[in-house]
Order: sequence, then structure tokens, then C-alpha cells
Amino acid sequence: MRVSRIVVVLFLIVLSSCDSKAVFDEYKSVSTSWNKEDVVQFKINAPDSIKPYNLFVNVRNTNAYKYNNLYLIVQMDFPHGKTVTDTLEYKMTEKNGEWLGQGLSAVKENKLWYKDGVVFNEDGTYTVSIQQAMRGSGEVNGVVSLEGITDVGFRIEKTE
Repeated sequence: MRVSRIVVVLFLIVLSSCDSKAVFDEYKSVSTSWNKEDVVQFKINAPDSIKPYNLFVNVRNTNAYKYNNLYLIVQMDFPHGKTVTDTLEYKMTEKNGEWLGQGLSAVKENKLWYKDGVVFNEDGTYTVSIQQAMRGSGEVNGVVSLEGITDVGFRIEKTE
């Protein structure tokens, strides 16, 4: 009887700690390395067409990731044909090499700001495409296989 009460209490704690800000939050695995030709895509049905939302790119990395930053190309295709493409740089470590991401294990989760105050004013499905654009120091060609990135995600949050 006592064990079942503990389980119920833990279950209620987990339910109450659910993220009420998230409107969309999805990850896709890229195995243990991310090929520069692999584009991760997310199909998003337009949320409320009046309210503004904050957008994030989420990345999970391991200690096999050997860079202190991450370059991404993020493209958002709107339902009626408009396309917005951004090349973004994110800091992944402190100056001393300590990971900026969250997590107690060898996998760190990074919530990377993409855009704020976005209003999805077109009805239909939006497509967000994310591609890695890393280059080695002094190299012209991009890193073909980016080691240490395991998952890529996209998140939409309600603004406060």
C-alpha cells in the first residue's frame, strides 16, 4: 500500500511538471554523426494565427563533439510559398571547454534561440528544415560528417 502511494505521488509530480509553454516540441535522431547533406525537417500545423511565439532549435550532443560552436542553416517554408533562410552560429562551450547544454549524463541538451515573437499568420503547414554548416578551421569545404550530434529538434513556445 505504501509503495503504491509513493508511485502515485511521483506520477502526479511528473504530470504537474509538464511544460505548459510548449506548443510544438519534437526531436529527430541523426545517429552519432550528422552528414552535411542530411536535412532534418519538421512539419508544423500553424498554431493560433494571432499570438506571437518564440522558436528554438534543440540539439543534443555528446563529448564526441569537438567544436566550441555550431553553424546551422535553418529554413522556414510558409504554407503560401514564402521562404525564410537563416545561417546561424551557436556557442556550445564556455571558454574553458565546459559544455553549455543541460544534462547530467554524457549527452547535453541545448535549447538554442532561433526567433522570437513569430506570428503564424498563414493557415496550413509550415516546414522547418535544419542543416549543419560546420567547417574546420581554415578549410573551404564543410565537415562532411559532424561527430557528436545525436538529435536535432525544433520547439515552439508561447510567449509570456
